Amino acid sequence: MSWWLNLNAYNSAMASYTQSIQNLINQFASLPGIGLRSAERIAFHLLKQKPEDALRLAEAIRDVKTRIRHCSICYNLSEGEVCDICADLSRDQSVVCVIEQPKDLLALETAGSFRGVYHVLLGRIAPLEGMEPGDVTIDGLLSRLEKGEIREIIMGTNPNLEGDGTALHIQNEVGRRFPSVQLTRLARGLAAGSNIEYANKSVLADAISGRQKM
Repeated sequence: MSWWLNLNAYNSAMASYTQSIQNLINQFASLPGIGLRSAERIAFHLLKQKPEDALRLAEAIRDVKTRIRHCSICYNLSEGEVCDICADLSRDQSVVCVIEQPKDLLALETAGSFRGVYHVLLGRIAPLEGMEPGDVTIDGLLSRLEKGEIREIIMGTNPNLEGDGTALHIQNEVGRRFPSVQLTRLARGLAAGSNIEYANKSVLADAISGRQKM
């Protein structure tokens, strides 16, 4: 019963804030991993800052929403038509690592052992979540393969049920349409059921160097 009393007390305290402060707290609380208490602390931290310092946060959010786009080649996040990795001629453009999200690319880049390029699916095939093959960027990958410049596809989807299912679907599509393209996958130094973004540098480096044929 005490939690209910505490909640009522907190709601009463919230009601005493001005509308603009309540709106700010609610916006922060809507972010993943941030509860009402944390949102309240962040809001009051901003209130204590100088206006020019606090407004830098608003400007950063505006810039992200107005300047960031998806690379026209690999679908990575970029501020230009083509991302820095795709534009880097020192990288092996014939080896493409297929990953689920831009954050997976950042994790693999941190490992520092991969000098090919990427293709970001922007999701994974998960029918129970309403994600079908057409909802990810598989067609974009197949269009890249049609140019005949890619010799190897590395499947870098997460080693879980949905990631493996997505990799199998892509393997079937590529194998059927582009039989000369070598298909490999990251070595299982990545624990089954884990996510790439949480793996450390050495595990990711081993996964790249120990990739296997599919």
